[in-house]
Amino acid sequence: MPSRFLPAAVRTQPAPRLKTLLPALAALTAFAALALPSAPARAEFPDKPVRFVVPFAAGSATDQLARAIGQAMTTDAKVTVVVDNKPGANGFIAASDVAKAAPDGYTVLITTNTTHAANEHLFKKLPYDPVKDFTPITALGKGGQIMVVNPQLPVKTVGEFIALARQQPGKLSFGSGSSSSRIAGELFQQMANVQLLHVPYKSNPLAVTDLLGNQIQMMITDTATGLPQVKSGKLRALGVSGKTRSPLAPDVPTIDEAGVKGYEMSYWFAAYTPAGTPQPVVARLNELLVKAARSQTASNFYRSTGTEVFTSTPAELAAFQQQESAKWGRIIRAANIQPE
Repeated sequence: MPSRFLPAAVRTQPAPRLKTLLPALAALTAFAALALPSAPARAEFPDKPVRFVVPFAAGSATDQLARAIGQAMTTDAKVTVVVDNKPGANGFIAASDVAKAAPDGYTVLITTNTTHAANEHLFKKLPYDPVKDFTPITALGKGGQIMVVNPQLPVKTVGEFIALARQQPGKLSFGSGSSSSRIAGELFQQMANVQLLHVPYKSNPLAVTDLLGNQIQMMITDTATGLPQVKSGKLRALGVSGKTRSPLAPDVPTIDEAGVKGYEMSYWFAAYTPAGTPQPVVARLNELLVKAARSQTASNFYRSTGTEVFTSTPAELAAFQQQESAKWGRIIRAANIQPE
């Protein structure tokens, strides 16, 4: 008889054999589910090499810092780091490269106030936005600069350099390969009331090369780049740019105590990723970079260059950058530097 003619009670009951098999089928299904491989868990960041992009040439202070931090991350956290130098155009090339990179945390800009505080006041138009195009990760350090001259120049003090410059207005030149170096020289001109010829370079080490060859006469450069040349006797130090003397060169007076009262100029390092980097990645990078900066592995860089370890949270770096941009803007306007 067709099933539609059977009583409801009869139609809803499974056949005896099927009824017996149901528990076994359920058990088999559960076992199969356990046996199937689960979807792979998302790998913890980072699970591939991280690229550090540096706006200055190999040998610059920023390059030395990036390599020290990279080595510390590799040693302490087993994270492979590749340093990629992209010097030129006051950091435009490197900053633009990172701004356009994937916001996944694998491209990190290791930079200075040049790209993220000074450039916006030195140029009418930038190929990147120092705030909107980046995610702050952490500050990495603060440092002072040193005023150096070619030993062939007949001066041994800041006062003697000023006197010579006043005798030959516009004839003595100073080089710079970063905004920090340039503004230090521009501020010196303003406060010492001298007229010098500015010669721009892609990076401070390149300017030092010409200073060694007497193609330029003076520069105020980061201690990491200039001091080794002073210690080797190839350059002569006239002064340091900070409020106090450097412990690495205690015999060199500050530019302030050498006669240019109130003179002070320093620089800072920081790390940024492209805008839109996920918060968990930002937090992990901050943890890795702060640990690396404070590690024994990186300590030699800080100690040998007189750089102060200076780390922060992402929010603290954002606030610090805002304050520094306002400060550099004031210095640049006071120096009467017209945006290019």
